[in-house]
Amino acid sequence: MKLFIIGAGPGDPDLITVKGLKLLQEADVVLYADSLVNEELVNKAKEGAEVLKTAGMHLEEMVDLMVNRLSEGKKVVRVHTGDPAVYGAIMEQVALLKERDVEVEIIPGVSSVFASAAAVGAELTIPDLTQTVILTRAEGRTPVPEFEKLKDLAKHQCTIALFLSATLTKKVIKELLSAGWSEDTPVAVVYKATWPDQKIVRTTLVNLDEDMKKNGIRKQAMILAGWALDEHIHKKDYRSKLYDKTFTHGFRKGLPS
Repeated sequence: MKLFIIGAGPGDPDLITVKGLKLLQEADVVLYADSLVNEELVNKAKEGAEVLKTAGMHLEEMVDLMVNRLSEGKKVVRVHTGDPAVYGAIMEQVALLKERDVEVEIIPGVSSVFASAAAVGAELTIPDLTQTVILTRAEGRTPVPEFEKLKDLAKHQCTIALFLSATLTKKVIKELLSAGWSEDTPVAVVYKATWPDQKIVRTTLVNLDEDMKKNGIRKQAMILAGWALDEHIHKKDYRSKLYDKTFTHGFRKGLPS
């Protein structure tokens, strides 16, 4: 028996992978996180497919259902928002499925972090400015490991992408400032990236909480912080060596400077 876990992408139904869409359209049974996955995408399932919402199900209930349908010889897919590898809550599903001798294949999807970067027209890694992106979240009801406190991660002074942190912006500000970040560090907040009601808020670190409140954003938001989010970065002299005419690499000999 084999179950497919498919990354649906951030919201726009066209941002699923070709492979993911093909499996969705072949499936006899489709389970999806209806609180997050766009229903337009699920509507692409084949006629007669059993489509099941899982927001109201607990883990064991969902796994029992998937195993039951697989044992009936049906092709089953589980559709997750974004990319399943990042805050996808798939590990506990896979653990129970393996106990039931079910093979699992994961199809990656477009993460909201990259959809948000695209929405604001940002490259998150800028030569000579930042070459690292940290994907994390602020500590709320769910604790973070001892060595992954936001203040400690922020000491790297690189680009930070914050998932699941829209209600914790005061804590975000405090932690980043205590790590030495400037109050005027650029921040871009993208609410419901790629959905029809997408909203973009550009602000600075010190104004983050206030500007999110003004715009009524308290969920489903990606917070991108760091100098790579500077709206005027294109006017500054940060350039990749890759396309520098004087730079030699395996496919091109550089010209004299």
